[in-house]
Amino acid sequence: MLATSRRSSGRPSRARRCPTISSARPRSATITRRSSLAHAGAILDAEKAGQISRFFLVGGCDGPEAARTYYTDYAAQTPADSFILTLGCGKYRIRNQDHGTHLGLPRLLDMGQCNDAYGAIRVAGALAQAFGCGVNDLPLTLVISWLEQKAVAVLLTLLSLGVKGIVLGPRLPASISPNVLRLLQQRYDLRLTSRAPSMDLLQLHRAPASA
Repeated sequence: MLATSRRSSGRPSRARRCPTISSARPRSATITRRSSLAHAGAILDAEKAGQISRFFLVGGCDGPEAARTYYTDYAAQTPADSFILTLGCGKYRIRNQDHGTHLGLPRLLDMGQCNDAYGAIRVAGALAQAFGCGVNDLPLTLVISWLEQKAVAVLLTLLSLGVKGIVLGPRLPASISPNVLRLLQQRYDLRLTSRAPSMDLLQLHRAPASA
């Protein structure tokens, strides 16, 4: 322990001499859940007028796997006339990207952390109520990343609410066996992320609306 302390004793002073990082990219403009609800009327009118192609919820857990860059690439390839909702640690995969604005609003809407998943569900429920339809009939795609049990609990909550067509990755929870996966795909149209976000987006446009 003493030898370790001696070796590390000079690290703080060396760190202070390091040059300032100047190459960091500016963080994308975002609005929070409260702000998005404040703009709900304008967003609804724009959707009814055909000015919004789709809403994407891209978020969940984050982790060290290289495959999680999928979510960064997915968000970057969403249509310019769409909005991206995000929450959880997974949002840090996309917050440093410039997603631009649409209709004078930032395209990236921050719903909070994993514990705020209820807020995202409220937004989806409000949209469905305003349009007089179910959540599964909305132009909404859920692209969820998971890492731990809390995210599995959120997934089970969404399934219990009857939400279909969820895209899950970058790998399945260990508790989902091949038989369970087959059942979830049949009943809830659960989908798995591929290695190519562009192909998943293309498949989205080809797929029929969820029943």
